[in-house]
Amino acid sequence: MSTIAAALSLPISSCRSSKFYTKRVVKGRFRVFAIIGDEGGLEDRKNPWATLFDVEDPRTKVPQCKGKFLDVNQALEVARLDIQYCDWKARQDVLSIMLLHEKVVEVLNPLAREYKSVGTLMKDLAELQEDLAQAHKQVHISEARVSTALDKLAYMETLVNDKLLQDRNTTESNLLSPIPSTLTESLDTAKNRQPRRSLNVSGPVQSYDAHLKNFWFPVAFSEDLKDDAMIPIDCFEEPWVIFRGKDGKPGCVQNTCAHRACPLHLGSVNEGRIQCPYHGWEYSTDGKCKKMPSTKFLNVKIKALPCFEQDGMIWIWPGSDPPTANLPSLLPPSGFQIHAEIVMELPVEHGLLLDNLLDLAHAPFTHTSTFAKGWSVPSLVKFLTPESGLQGYWDPYPIDMEFRPPCMVLSTIGISKPGKLEGQSTRECSTHLHQLHVCLPSSRNKTRLLYRMSLDFAPILKHVPFMQYLWRHFAEQVLNEDLRLVLGQQERMINGANVWNCPVSYDKLGVRYRLWRDTIERGSNSVLARPRYYQPEFLDIELR
Repeated sequence: MSTIAAALSLPISSCRSSKFYTKRVVKGRFRVFAIIGDEGGLEDRKNPWATLFDVEDPRTKVPQCKGKFLDVNQALEVARLDIQYCDWKARQDVLSIMLLHEKVVEVLNPLAREYKSVGTLMKDLAELQEDLAQAHKQVHISEARVSTALDKLAYMETLVNDKLLQDRNTTESNLLSPIPSTLTESLDTAKNRQPRRSLNVSGPVQSYDAHLKNFWFPVAFSEDLKDDAMIPIDCFEEPWVIFRGKDGKPGCVQNTCAHRACPLHLGSVNEGRIQCPYHGWEYSTDGKCKKMPSTKFLNVKIKALPCFEQDGMIWIWPGSDPPTANLPSLLPPSGFQIHAEIVMELPVEHGLLLDNLLDLAHAPFTHTSTFAKGWSVPSLVKFLTPESGLQGYWDPYPIDMEFRPPCMVLSTIGISKPGKLEGQSTRECSTHLHQLHVCLPSSRNKTRLLYRMSLDFAPILKHVPFMQYLWRHFAEQVLNEDLRLVLGQQERMINGANVWNCPVSYDKLGVRYRLWRDTIERGSNSVLARPRYYQPEFLDIELR
């Protein structure tokens, strides 16, 4: 291990000489001997606890590389073996504590007190107390080593990915126009000296930038908008109301009457026009006032937004730029059937909710009562993406995920064996759940969430009575597990804490969303034609 520690600069001590001492454990009429090395590692596991911690000592797998120069791939392999060693060592430390606790119980046994003096018992207990204190200290050291080794492994993986990308770019560059090696080295050195960007998401939520509004936003499901119904919504802190015109097409107008500022959604829909409940003024889907009872008709119009219906959803364009011709499709993949469409209003800023949805590493700790119940905690969680882009897949979970601008998250989850899917990709699973989350920014502290759930199995569930209410109950349970955490984040963020203070390797997709949003709000002209999140410099941020 000294070679590994030297190669990676990890605080892991080298293996000591093979000196051992024995500790005798007396249990009833049986004698159990446990041979423990100077570092506390168990050499002969004959205690009942040993079966729980019986893992192979990884030091036999360590390549003999003393005095050799390691390339980046070899160093990555060494880092992975270091993780295995740290895991093995931590298990030995915990096992040592368990053995010592058993020894304390044996010393305090009434039978033992019959043939031992009080002085002898106190001496034995004092020695055991000292041993326990040392063992607990060793556990804390192991925890620090594991944390350091994980950070080193993440760093080495980043180096490998950068090296692969650099080699590919160098090859392509050489094919087009060869560059002298000295010049290439100078450019690499200059690039390495550039400070890496960092994220700062702290303080009260600022007013939304106008550039963020220049997208099509889904705001409602078509099934919820009946011919005689209205749906009031808030979008970017402005009130709107959606209803269908006489031709059945949806429209979106300002939810404020031009006469006395009465909320229009308190009224009704008559022949494709929305009627104000105060004095009966009626407006069509283009915002024009078509009727003014009890007074002389005036040429009055309220603000209306471009509104369109596609794929079972109502879309609006709240921006000042002309709307794009095409709307993105949010339909589930082929072979899926939609089983539930749910709308919720959540008291949290939409960016924080997107951060949460784009992160799965929290599931074994947060969703222990719902979908992640029984999930094991892997030693390393990664989100694997292309060199750039806003989509990828989780390892070790069989989940494909994508952030789709401006506020949508799509995911496909393999659910063949819930909770036991490590090492399987979604393609290897026979059944799947597809999810769409739309996080509409209602205001700086409120999000309108549209959730669509689709399955590629059990079509009979669509016809089970009241199934929609069961899906909603489950969705609310999952969201409530997240919401208490995100609300705490929001409170601390408003008071100045940076919620992106220390991103790590599995935060990759959330970081890319934040960088995309930052680029949009800075007003990049090329965003709609060729989003900058496909360019390597856009991804230049430090992940620990």
